[in-house]
Amino acid sequence: MNIYDKLRERGIEIGDRVRVLRDNEEICGVLMPRYSIYEGENLLVIKLDNGYNVGIEVDENTKVDLVSKRERIVFKEEKVLFDKSKPKVSVLSTGGTIASRVDYKTGAVYPSLRTEDLIKMIPEIEGLVYLDAKQIMSKFSEDMKKSDWSLIAREVYRSMKDSYGVIVLHGTDTMSYSASALAFSIRNKNVPIIFVGSQRSSDRPSTDSYFNIKASIITALKAPFAESVVVMHGETSDSYALVHRGVKVRKMHTSRRDAFQTINDYPIAKVHVDRMELEIVGRIIRYRSNEEPVLMDKFEEKVALIKFYPGFDEGILDYFLEKKYKGIVIEGTGLGHVSNDIIPKIKELIDNGMIVTMTSQCLFGRIDMKVYSTGRLLLKAGVLPSKDMLPETAYVKLSWLLGNFKDLEEVKRLYLENLEGEINERLSLDMYPKWITDQ
Repeated sequence: MNIYDKLRERGIEIGDRVRVLRDNEEICGVLMPRYSIYEGENLLVIKLDNGYNVGIEVDENTKVDLVSKRERIVFKEEKVLFDKSKPKVSVLSTGGTIASRVDYKTGAVYPSLRTEDLIKMIPEIEGLVYLDAKQIMSKFSEDMKKSDWSLIAREVYRSMKDSYGVIVLHGTDTMSYSASALAFSIRNKNVPIIFVGSQRSSDRPSTDSYFNIKASIITALKAPFAESVVVMHGETSDSYALVHRGVKVRKMHTSRRDAFQTINDYPIAKVHVDRMELEIVGRIIRYRSNEEPVLMDKFEEKVALIKFYPGFDEGILDYFLEKKYKGIVIEGTGLGHVSNDIIPKIKELIDNGMIVTMTSQCLFGRIDMKVYSTGRLLLKAGVLPSKDMLPETAYVKLSWLLGNFKDLEEVKRLYLENLEGEINERLSLDMYPKWITDQ
């Protein structure tokens, strides 16, 4: 019998306020459910008054007392009547912490995407927009597969037909992959497709959910562009958000609210959330239009993204050959290199009909495979240079091309073309961040 079962026998349930005495320390808070991986351990999870959760290991000297029973609160299903003459913005949820609310009966966080909940979060938008919210899946972003990209693309495509903009709520870890997938899979975009996430869950005092959703709605209403973008905090405080091009953005920090950074480019725009204004600060590839979008939502499953490292075993490449993969994107070193001893194996893959492309682990700058002999040998073997494309963008692009075009020469030609702003022909010095400065 675990500690939760023992507490239940004493009439103490999840959501009750408790006092824990252990090692001359007193901790008060709400008893929370714990993750299933800790089911067999004597571990309590308590939500403190400051909103944070703590885990407490329980032993024979630990005392747990009931302070008060949980309050039985029922969420009211309030109906919001929108003015349908206002611009319609579709909100599609795929999961993640951003599409959640706190249940104050237990202190737990649950998925929530009713339009009414969005209005409660951001009441000032009620008279400005007609929101249409829908949950299309509920997944951690690390569980996303290429088939999910296709599903999101189809749902966004359907929503674009009568919307002023489409917002996709998404987990942050692989959001840039999905934003890239939508950039390529819907051609002739006529309204913005806005991916937005949250680094901090809505039950934390430092949550960024409300700020980011509001910034994404402002972007949907005021953006002159029609691209797949990511909208997230521009700095750690609630001062402004940045609009990043989906094919040029990367999550660069595990937990900061401003974790997303544009690479080898400038952000498209800055969102001044307090003033509800959008300021264009970068280049626009595609503007809003009356064009009819075209859905091309197939992604080839047999494409891999691999990282070269010292001592790389060419047997890894044999695996992809045996499994009949159609494409590989390599994260090479520096200007686009791998060790010379695996170049013959790479040529073998290409001779067998596989498309192999090269990106750089450096992220910033562009590859140039003509500078050193190693790069020239790779080019001679048939490796395609990816210029300044991010490795994950190159992976998505190649998967999309091989899923929608059968002629390999056409795939190669399109891979080298700049289709959605994934290639920046001019890299200025100030696009390289100086993270370490003199104090």
